[in-house]
Amino acid sequence: MIEQSNEIVRRINRQAGREVLPEARALVSSVGRLPGIDGRSKMSKSAGNAIPLSASPEEISSAVQAMFTDPGHLRVSDPGRVEGNVVFTYLDAFDDKPDELDGLKAHYRRGGLGDMVLKRRLNDRLQAVLGPIRTRRAKFAEQPDFVMEMVRAGTERAAALTKETLDQVRSALGLFSFGGG
Repeated sequence: MIEQSNEIVRRINRQAGREVLPEARALVSSVGRLPGIDGRSKMSKSAGNAIPLSASPEEISSAVQAMFTDPGHLRVSDPGRVEGNVVFTYLDAFDDKPDELDGLKAHYRRGGLGDMVLKRRLNDRLQAVLGPIRTRRAKFAEQPDFVMEMVRAGTERAAALTKETLDQVRSALGLFSFGGG
């Protein structure tokens, strides 16, 4: 979709003889799609392997405790695999201390680091990330009129910006507006 959009943008800009529209850029996360807590390829509410943004602290803890790790890492002293370990995948996405995390990965690979240490770290991190989201969500749930007003105001701003952009494109291409569009 981004490349298709950019082809249209380039064509408009070429016809206008100047940059009327900027090209789109992909915003790509450093972490790919998060797997379900059971290690399956996709998180899904219906499969029961997701952590909702509205999850309570207890639900988050329970989900982290149920996370798939390395099945070959039976004892703390056993070397473990980081690749495919859901706990490390989530830590890669949410841990705010990548240097420490790299050290934990090396320790886990050589053995001597238990899954519970990692799960406690992940639980603490998810609680810190999701707690404010949950609180804000609950606050908005108590103010449905305010939320609808925000949606209405956002829709109006988007419509005004769309009209302005369309007017700029029409003007740049020497087209005239007929009616309300």
